[in-house]
Amino acid sequence: MKRALNIIYPAALLLITMLAGSCTDPNSIIDTNTEIADHNWSYVNRANFDVKINDEKVAYNQYLNLRVTGNYKYSNIFVLVNQISPDKKAHTTRFEVKLANPDGEWLGKGSGNLYSYQVLLRKDYHFPAKGVYRFQIEQNMRDNPLHEISDVGLRVEKAQ
Repeated sequence: MKRALNIIYPAALLLITMLAGSCTDPNSIIDTNTEIADHNWSYVNRANFDVKINDEKVAYNQYLNLRVTGNYKYSNIFVLVNQISPDKKAHTTRFEVKLANPDGEWLGKGSGNLYSYQVLLRKDYHFPAKGVYRFQIEQNMRDNPLHEISDVGLRVEKAQ
């Protein structure tokens, strides 16, 4: 019996490790989120993400990840995305993200009282040079702080 357990446990551990390793997306450069403290997103609380680009000849897609609670009072959100290149040049773009239909139906994927969104910001984008780019995402609504924002994040992937 003990010998059987000595074989089963390592085999199960190996299987779990292989499954977990196979879940990674080979095209993803970064896909991470930052939790917003107390669900109150202030202008000064920018979410920062560093993205290492190894090949400027490859096209990339950029996505905004966002989670809001069901108590969020607007049907959209405006965000500023600051992209700072390795040579410290900054480029800021303002995006509007539609979160709900006019009838109040949420457009995101719901889980309990949270709604998740992954919105394409730029498709087939070519970074001008290799290196580490810093992305800063800041809310750009009239309310400060903006209530009921759970998480904000960034996904950058190789375009296919």
